[in-house]
Amino acid sequence: MPHKKRKKKKWIKTLTTNYRLVLLNEKTFEELISLRLRLLPIFVFISLSGIFLIFATTLIIAFTPLREYIPGYASTSLKEQTLELSVKTDSLIKIINSQQEYSQSIQKVLRGELEYAKLNIDSIVRVEAIDIPEEELVQSKAERALIEANKQKNIKK
Repeated sequence: MPHKKRKKKKWIKTLTTNYRLVLLNEKTFEELISLRLRLLPIFVFISLSGIFLIFATTLIIAFTPLREYIPGYASTSLKEQTLELSVKTDSLIKIINSQQEYSQSIQKVLRGELEYAKLNIDSIVRVEAIDIPEEELVQSKAERALIEANKQKNIKK
């Protein structure tokens, strides 16, 4: 544990210690620039610059057409076209299927392979046998009043 404290203190001391940066002309050893620096502000400046650069790059890519160049990201117009084409494809498939069924039924008719509808003779006879008396077909007073009311409404419109 005491070893860790010493390392931590040494690290903090190196960040806060003043250093001198000197630029010299190699041939004449003339001092061109001399700067006093500490590592802590330099470290903070580089860290903030990196964070800002990442943030700015993310914003530029997210809100400009550059995002279309990212692999796997489709443009909005491409998505709209895909949706439109899938709807058209589905409708064309339905049309083709109905036309195929129609042509197959036409071919069956031409070959004579029709399946005749089986009619029940009893149902035909029963329909013919129903005889409604004329008394039941006469309109009642309530029906006549309703018909007259509807006629008057239609005339007013």
